[in-house]
Amino acid sequence: MATAVANDHVAQVGETAGMVWKILSNSGPMSVAKLVKRVGQPRDTVMQALGWLAREEKISIEEEGRSRVVSLR
Repeated sequence: MATAVANDHVAQVGETAGMVWKILSNSGPMSVAKLVKRVGQPRDTVMQALGWLAREEKISIEEEGRSRVVSLR
């Protein structure tokens, strides 16, 4: 049972990563805070999706003042 829950969570993070990529592709770079609002998923899930995309070298995350800006590579 725990494996099914873990697989569902991994699938949700993967789907969210796809949503993040699509939003950045259509709208360009944006802050993490704005991206979380646009995606409409829990912040933790969006952060995991950003980690997924960063590990695959699909995004860049830059510090700009007090915020972080995410862009596609």
